[in-house]
Amino acid sequence: MDDANGPVNVGEGHYVTRTGWLRAAVLGANDGLLSTGSLMAGVAAAVVSPGQLVLTGVAGIVAGALSMAAGEYVSVSSQADSEKADLEREKQALRDHPKQELKELAGIYHDRGLDPPLAETVARKLTEANALDAHARDELGITDAMTAKPLQAALASASSFVFGGVGPLAMALLFPGGHVLIAIGGVTVVMLAVLGALGARTGGAPVLPGMVRVVVLGSLALAVTAGVGHFFHATG
Repeated sequence: MDDANGPVNVGEGHYVTRTGWLRAAVLGANDGLLSTGSLMAGVAAAVVSPGQLVLTGVAGIVAGALSMAAGEYVSVSSQADSEKADLEREKQALRDHPKQELKELAGIYHDRGLDPPLAETVARKLTEANALDAHARDELGITDAMTAKPLQAALASASSFVFGGVGPLAMALLFPGGHVLIAIGGVTVVMLAVLGALGARTGGAPVLPGMVRVVVLGSLALAVTAGVGHFFHATG
């Protein structure tokens, strides 16, 4: 945007730049909360001792966080390997067939609406500045903001899983008596609503649908696992 004094930076703050860490963090927090809450609800419904319930929660958090970190690291590493392989192929193509690659880049800009002469001029200028960067961004869709970061994703998943699991565990410590199941279920549902709203808001999506979705599915998971725990206690 320009005004009478020159260009103005409106600073839109696009949400797409948050996709990598946001997805891992939201997934980890929801999984930690729901996995730990459901696990503890099922065990609490079986009427175990307070010590056993706390041990179940701690073990679930530790195992879940490590599993999330390992799974996320492997998954995102595979994506990073694919991106690296594509970039290496593009480097080779730029070395072996520079004219064809320039023509291909100009064709991309033409398909996006530029007139052929302008598309060729833009392609030539960007190629002179950084040919690989231009092809990575406009041909392969690889940018610094969207590139795979395995360690970042693993740490975000693990730490957010622990954060999510702390709520149900705290209820087992604060309410070790007969109301522990209600306390675990209540805090899990409330935290699910908060996380659903926070994730939607941070990602720029409508808040209510995101919140309702996680609360409904989370409540169902809690009910099913509590029912399983009660069934096995009743028949054991």
